[in-house]
Amino acid sequence: MDGIEANEHAITSRTTVQRAMTRVETGHQTGIRLLKCVLIAVALGAVPSAPTAAQSLRGSSASLDLQNRVAREHDFSFIETGERVTYFASRGWLQRVTPNRNFELHAVSFPYARPEVATFVERLARQYRAACGEQLVVTSLTRPTTRQPRNASERSVHPTGMAVDLRYSRDRNCRNWLEGVLTSLESAGVLEATRERYPAHYHVAVFPKQYKSYVGQVATRATQRVTQIAYTVRNGDSLWTIARRLGTTVEVIKQKNGINGSKIFAGQVLEVPSSR
Repeated sequence: MDGIEANEHAITSRTTVQRAMTRVETGHQTGIRLLKCVLIAVALGAVPSAPTAAQSLRGSSASLDLQNRVAREHDFSFIETGERVTYFASRGWLQRVTPNRNFELHAVSFPYARPEVATFVERLARQYRAACGEQLVVTSLTRPTTRQPRNASERSVHPTGMAVDLRYSRDRNCRNWLEGVLTSLESAGVLEATRERYPAHYHVAVFPKQYKSYVGQVATRATQRVTQIAYTVRNGDSLWTIARRLGTTVEVIKQKNGINGSKIFAGQVLEVPSSR
């Protein structure tokens, strides 16, 4: 190899290394953005903290089997007409989904869903907007068997009111956030989600009883998230003012510190559970 060839070879090698480093750096940055999105979701109580990587949102025959099995376990009817949708809503079996600042309904003919699905949409939309800065777009809810699109599966659970379709965002970070949340909730066993291609959207079948239980567990964890602090009593303090300031009650402070009456003194250190 002469000098020119060696020089060209060295330049080519450096270029290859630089390109490889660029790809690694780009992947690293993308990974950081995705991690931040998932951490936001966890902090908001949207998802379990340890998602299962096996979930892929690709959909399968097994997923449809599961969705239909859950529909049967809930004794859900497959609603046939728009009139029946209205009837189900009048009986309280379906709840009207009303858009707000966090989500919009786009071309939704029947804006009704099972109550737990309505809760899912409202919670997800609030967290989605906080994480992504844009509205969540719902494109379908309850859909009677006589109003199914041509490309719909014969086993679709949309006619039961337990499914919702979400628009595929143009923002990659928003897609990453949403897919991370859906994957985590799927691994928690509270829904089945599929990323559809034609047209591009997310099909989500919410399992009402399982999701209701999950939301209850999230609420319980939130109420138990109490911090114990050592509070030094200042001049002018009373048990009532301390309790009010730290988000607890006089009785809790007294019980925690073995206080029988109501007298405290400046400089005294109290162990106080605080929810603030």
